[in-house]
Amino acid sequence: MKKLLVLTALLAATGMAQAATLTQKNLSLAQANQLASAAVQACVAKNYQVSVTVVDRAGVIKAVQRTDNAGPHTVKASEMKAFTALSTKNASGKVMEAAQNNAGAQNMRDVPGFLLLAGGLPLKAGDEVIGAIGIGGAPGGNLDEACAQQAIDNVKL
Repeated sequence: MKKLLVLTALLAATGMAQAATLTQKNLSLAQANQLASAAVQACVAKNYQVSVTVVDRAGVIKAVQRTDNAGPHTVKASEMKAFTALSTKNASGKVMEAAQNNAGAQNMRDVPGFLLLAGGLPLKAGDEVIGAIGIGGAPGGNLDEACAQQAIDNVKL
């Protein structure tokens, strides 16, 4: 009887472990490249020289594009904005506002990899965050964010 209970418990535990396996959506390389290209086009149409970084749900870079005359700092800025948006599942500009207006959130600026400037947006499939896009180089984070939003609106996720 004791062996039967142990065997039953072991089988139940194995079933629970299998039930804990996750199925998650993720951003494809093709989607990341489409988003980066669409964002560059949106910014170039307004004469902004930018860099665009797209990261997957784990924060790993999937695509980077830099216009010919974008400053070298824009590459890292776009990456950090994307990482901030992904990590917080929120627009990097909103994270910046929270840090400015909420004493309890002010130390967010010290989180490694975060850049509290507008220009990073999470990418969603339904309600699930599957990546993020960050843009740096336009003459204002709000303009970076507008280009990012235009790219998201034009690429099917």
